[in-house]
Amino acid sequence: MSYTEQMSSRGLNPRSRVLTAKILEHEVEVAARLGLPATSALVKIERLRETGDEPFALETCYLPAKEFSGLVNVPLGRTSLFGTLQQEFGVELAYADEEVDATTAESNIAELLQVPRGTAVLRIRQVIYSTKGKATIYGVGFYRSERHTLFIRRFR
Repeated sequence: MSYTEQMSSRGLNPRSRVLTAKILEHEVEVAARLGLPATSALVKIERLRETGDEPFALETCYLPAKEFSGLVNVPLGRTSLFGTLQQEFGVELAYADEEVDATTAESNIAELLQVPRGTAVLRIRQVIYSTKGKATIYGVGFYRSERHTLFIRRFR
């Protein structure tokens, strides 16, 4: 589910403020996570996610610029990235591999999330795949831990 879908399903008013929308190069680790050559150009979308008037998360998404360079001009503060990928680019997302851990908020993250520096935050790194099995998005999110509950259903 997208952030917009998750917050709406909880009856909350989701908002996003785009902090960065640009194309960059030489992000070797990110390119590798997307299965791309190290020299690949990438779209970087960094957004501050809010519920009501309070910050909830800082999320950064990277996508291959070869396919998605047009995203830098999309008003992603008012629309869903997942919805845009489906409607404008014909890409449907299917599943994600996620790494979830706790870390502390560095200065810039603490300032944006309005928490003291060093506060525990939840970090989620994910590679999101399309229905064709292609790595489409690499995302890193920092979430205010007191506002985020992780629900996991396990089967035998």
